[in-house]
Amino acid sequence: MTRTIIRNGTVVSLDPEVGQLDDADVLVEDGEIVEIGRGLSASTAEEIDASDHIVLPGFVDSHIHLAQTQVRGIAGDWSLMGEYFDHMLGNITGLYQPEDMYLGGLFGAFEKLYTGTTTALDWSYPNSLEHAERAVDALQDAGLRAVYTYGPPGDDAAKWWFESDVGLPEENIRDVYDGTIRDDDRLSLGLGLRGPDFCVDETARADLELARELDALATVHMGAALWPSSVYGEDYQGFGCLHDMLGPDVNVAHGNHFAQEDIDHAVEQGVSFSSTPEVEMQMGHGIPVTDKVLEAGGRPTWGVDVCSSISGDMGSQMRIGLQLQRMFDNQAVLEGDEEVGEVSISCRDTLEMATIEGAKALGLEDEVGTLTPGKRADIQLLRTNDFMTAPSHDPVQTVVFQADPSHVDTVLVDGEVVKRDGQLTSPLVDEEFDRFCESGHRLLDEAGIDL
Repeated sequence: MTRTIIRNGTVVSLDPEVGQLDDADVLVEDGEIVEIGRGLSASTAEEIDASDHIVLPGFVDSHIHLAQTQVRGIAGDWSLMGEYFDHMLGNITGLYQPEDMYLGGLFGAFEKLYTGTTTALDWSYPNSLEHAERAVDALQDAGLRAVYTYGPPGDDAAKWWFESDVGLPEENIRDVYDGTIRDDDRLSLGLGLRGPDFCVDETARADLELARELDALATVHMGAALWPSSVYGEDYQGFGCLHDMLGPDVNVAHGNHFAQEDIDHAVEQGVSFSSTPEVEMQMGHGIPVTDKVLEAGGRPTWGVDVCSSISGDMGSQMRIGLQLQRMFDNQAVLEGDEEVGEVSISCRDTLEMATIEGAKALGLEDEVGTLTPGKRADIQLLRTNDFMTAPSHDPVQTVVFQADPSHVDTVLVDGEVVKRDGQLTSPLVDEEFDRFCESGHRLLDEAGIDL
């Protein structure tokens, strides 16, 4: 049995029964949180001093394309319907070799861990079974907990997108699941659906049926722009052919242009929504779905989306998403000739959207998302003793508004320390760095992207 005790921290458990505790300990045995309290006895455990630290759950990124990490910094001025579709899906993704998938995924996962994210949904475009296998290798080698989402290959945009009648590569999906994912407790399987926005109805339904047969999360890009009406006409409505197939195993990425009645129906069926506010603001997806989901009685989750455009830091997303929604809510009050007397959603709300709500969306709420005895020990420690974070009067507000990745001192996944004293512990960070950079340069050269 391996035992670790995190001592004397400010524990923000996000579990209503555990609550928030000052000068508290978290005892971990074989990767499981077994006790939270003050003055716990653990004479044989490795000790981690959490004095002057906030101890909280690792973030959960509910939507990111990790393999784009080595082409970061190219899409910051791209729109969705213009450059992104043309340059990324119509060009760069088709040039990926299996090792590019590995290197992008590896360093994307390292960025997640470094910035306090312990779980991510990796929406992948593998061009072959070997591409998918190497993408999964990257997640395992980095030590990230993940939902590996097998999406349409990135080698032929005309074939796999834009009214596609070709189903997802079922044999490859089964092989990668049976070969690796099924036997790894940190990994689970997702299927990346195109939905009726990007494939014909028969294919959209068949892809979802396959996900259910495999007991895999079905995650779909939908309602992210005005694309559907231009393709299908003004009679295109909401979830289209998937309307009667929705359930808690369906996650919608974006959903900006759904009507409130569509969101109401989806939330009633248990559908989760991943909002990626920074990318959506930039690329022209439309107003984030946050308000509509809250109005329907649900809670959205946060994701980064395309790290070719923005940082992989989840703290930025929960902060931007929170303030953006407050801006809309405040403006509605001001337009009613009233003064704003209080803000809308709270700091705790946005932190929960970045943790437990993300875990629920990925079907992992029984394992992660809160610091709860019986759950896996996916934990981050944030420093509160420097001039940027001290004094920490309200630890939740410190996490949301004051802390940045430089304050993420220690990170554990499944009880294993993957970041200590501000540095990742994996030797692969240094060993694979040159190959990672070379991969990015080669992809842009071959794609003819001139920055």
